[in-house]
Amino acid sequence: MRNALDASDNAIVMSNSERRVVYVNAGFTRLFGYPAADVVGKRLSETLFDARAEPGILDHIRNTLSADGKVRVETLLYGQTGQPRWVSMVINSSDAGAGGTGGTITVLTDITLTKMHEVLQKRVLEGMVNELPLPDLMMLVCKEVERIAPEVTASILAVDDTGCLRPLAAPGLSPEICAQLDGVAIGPSVGSCGTAAFRGQPVLVTDIATDPLWANYRELFASTGFKACWSSPIVDHRGKVIGTFAFYFRENREPNALHKRLVEVGLHLCALAIERAAAAARIHQLAFFDALTGLPNRSMLRSSAGRALEHLNQDNRPGALLFINLDRFKQVNETLGHAAGDALLCEVATRLTQALRARDLIGRLSGDEFALLLSECATVDAVHAAQRILDDLARPMHLPGHEYMAQASVGIAMYPEDGTTIDTLLRHADQAMNQAKSEQRHSLQLFSPEMNRRAQERARLERDLRHALAEGSLTLHYQPQVLSTSPRTLHGVEALARWNHPERGVVPPGEFIPVAEEAGLIHELTLWVLQETCSQLNRWRAAGKSVPTVAVNLSGRNFHHPEFAQQISDTLQRHHLHPGDLMLEITESVMMDARPETRANIAALHNRGFKLSLDDFGTGYSSLSYLHRLPIAELKLDMAFVRDLTTSPTARALTVSVLSIAHSLEMVVVAEGVETPGQQQWLQAHGCPVMQGYLFGRPMPANEIEAWLDAAGHSGR
Repeated sequence: MRNALDASDNAIVMSNSERRVVYVNAGFTRLFGYPAADVVGKRLSETLFDARAEPGILDHIRNTLSADGKVRVETLLYGQTGQPRWVSMVINSSDAGAGGTGGTITVLTDITLTKMHEVLQKRVLEGMVNELPLPDLMMLVCKEVERIAPEVTASILAVDDTGCLRPLAAPGLSPEICAQLDGVAIGPSVGSCGTAAFRGQPVLVTDIATDPLWANYRELFASTGFKACWSSPIVDHRGKVIGTFAFYFRENREPNALHKRLVEVGLHLCALAIERAAAAARIHQLAFFDALTGLPNRSMLRSSAGRALEHLNQDNRPGALLFINLDRFKQVNETLGHAAGDALLCEVATRLTQALRARDLIGRLSGDEFALLLSECATVDAVHAAQRILDDLARPMHLPGHEYMAQASVGIAMYPEDGTTIDTLLRHADQAMNQAKSEQRHSLQLFSPEMNRRAQERARLERDLRHALAEGSLTLHYQPQVLSTSPRTLHGVEALARWNHPERGVVPPGEFIPVAEEAGLIHELTLWVLQETCSQLNRWRAAGKSVPTVAVNLSGRNFHHPEFAQQISDTLQRHHLHPGDLMLEITESVMMDARPETRANIAALHNRGFKLSLDDFGTGYSSLSYLHRLPIAELKLDMAFVRDLTTSPTARALTVSVLSIAHSLEMVVVAEGVETPGQQQWLQAHGCPVMQGYLFGRPMPANEIEAWLDAAGHSGR
């Protein structure tokens, strides 16, 4: 029986009625290191339960045993060498009347490996659930390991994306050592940790004093007393090394089975925690930072600025919000490509960041818009800061294959006089920026209440225009175009949108057309004009009123819609009209637009027989090279030339040039803004084929055009 008990892996202890040990098997000695002679005659609690024991565990055992005659517990005990052991302890009373010892029989089973895994994992996972910061989680792992294995000093280092070590937790290492290790690049001979991370394999150094891997770090660790170090790489699910888990020993030794099990469990938990933290950081980055420039996005800026404004309010200090918008950024994307545009935005972000003080904030709002919140900044300082930014941005930038000098418009809103919330400051600085952009590009502008009034007025105008389009309360007027050789002969009419506001009265096209462009309403407005024009042309022809063609103004933004050419064709078909019944007026900006959609729409219109008229010729780019490449049938001479014909030799010379070019290219010229007989006579004398202006007729409603035709005594050419 004794031989059988000694062969058991369990520790077996028998005690008498006085609770003193009368027998221990060999398994007890193997488990705790105490020989039988050191235990027999003593109480078991005197040997195994010291100050490190779980509080209240002895009272629990005694009370339960007294009440039930048996007890089962799991607890951490320490052997002769101080080695901790998790054990499952089963104690049963041994009745002397039944042949027992009169005390107890205790069976202790070593569950260290199982329990260690359970406890360590439980605590770390609980920490994750409670969203402990990564350093706190790693500190928990180190301390739990050191509690289980007191002979070990644990450390956990992260490896960043640049291949440098970053201490996460090392409670047994001094802050000075951690500071020295922070930023050390991994490599083939960088101690145990740097080498393990470099190799992607565990590195065991049993003698720090002589191992060449530690040559550059012995002096740093000289005062610690560590003689051996075992470091294992922490690897993520893709196989990438993301950290190291190291055990330091104060004697020259190798790790035992317990240490290996601790590392096995710890590596899994560390990898899980580090990957989770990285994922959380990535989510945070995506949610609050701009992916291209790395700057805080609008959401992050608003949150940070809100706190900054609270501090300014508490300290009664001023601040400034600078709203920065790049000039002609769209042109960079279109001419140099989106890669160049992205490079430009990144360089702008870098230069803006370099211009900041530590207490200032920056964010990319959207596209080519940035904002800076300058704390403790008076108005004069804000103006100087904005001017420095403009000067800095104007320095040459090296984009892919190009050198570029950026320009920007800056609006400034001051805290608290221009607003006490970040949303108000952003809105007012945006208004000031738009004012700067409209007055003089690459300039700055301070916000004023008048700007706010104008901005609110524009917002109301946009809202009312939306309602007008939805309700169909806009109207069309038509201005005659007559033949130069026979001013009473109608060449065609130009359709012009008019808006009679119920409260404001007549709103000039120069006011509501730009609003429609900026608000994204211009395409809807153009389609309405086309529909109304075709419908009216049908009614005129049904009434016997011969209107040869109707000219319709198109916006450059219409051509950005891939289906635009088809929409025009469909409108004509619904009204049984033909492409020759319309003259489509475009501006020179459409000619210069390199977008595939624009080019495709122009080609489709030409292939379907539509004629294009180039409006306001001579006031824009005037790129003559486009005239022979694009299907332009008509040039409209801008009224700025016509107005000065009788007084300016330059205007006359330019007009002659336009007429000559058009004649050579077999294009019709329509002179706009003809108001005096002198202008008419000059144009007639120089062969301008078509004229349009108040001299012949103002823009009129459809019924007045009919009266004009009747008064002219003809029905059209």
